[in-house]
Amino acid sequence: MRSIEDEDVCRVCGYTDGYLFFENTWPTHIICDCCGWESGTQALGLSATREYRGYWTGQGAEWSSRGARPKDWDLLEQLRNIPEDWR
Repeated sequence: MRSIEDEDVCRVCGYTDGYLFFENTWPTHIICDCCGWESGTQALGLSATREYRGYWTGQGAEWSSRGARPKDWDLLEQLRNIPEDWR
């Protein structure tokens, strides 16, 4: 059963595929198929998260796992999924 402290949305890019990036506030070390961010190793603070997001979008927002990218993918729509505390 999930707790309110579980996070299944990437803090950097807003991508979600149902896997937990954080479980009970603990990082699961999942690598985001979209931006390549790994929970628990990079960008844990708000400032670093924003910096990583800026770098990723500035480099063209390329998918880390290109085969996972949906055909109708919309970057701006996905960025709206970022939890409010991480925008």
